Amino acid sequence: MQSTATTVKDYLASLPPDRLRAVTTLRALIRKNLPPGYREEVQYGIGWVVPLSRYPDTYNGQPLALAGIASQKHYISLYLMTVYGYPEIERWFKAEYAKSGRKLTMGKCCLRFRSLDEIPLELIAKTIARVSMEQYIATCDSMRGKSLRAARAKGKSSSKS
Repeated sequence: MQSTATTVKDYLASLPPDRLRAVTTLRALIRKNLPPGYREEVQYGIGWVVPLSRYPDTYNGQPLALAGIASQKHYISLYLMTVYGYPEIERWFKAEYAKSGRKLTMGKCCLRFRSLDEIPLELIAKTIARVSMEQYIATCDSMRGKSLRAARAKGKSSSKS
């Protein structure tokens, strides 16, 4: 669902009660486990980003997003960029998710769910805590001039050797 909110407070106020509970629970979990330096802002929902003051030279002029939560029409999305941008973290995440016994409904980085019971919160906390801002910036710098798809393919092929 599109939101016109410009602040996190306004975004939360725009949510129906069932979504508000899930989003505020996830928000608290992310904030508790977020490595230092990332900033919370409205970015397609609530996002945690590398501030432009720390990394201003992005391809689109927007801060680099690490994670985000958005209320969609039929589900809630949790965006985990490190699951998409780090092949080793993706493998680890999917293996740990399978151990939880829950069904993984995920695109490249977008975990989709209708209630908090559908996702392993402890795994989400560990995933958020896994990449420092310095590591994230270094990864983004190393991919400069490359497509993310090409970088991921290279990561998968080098891990097979």
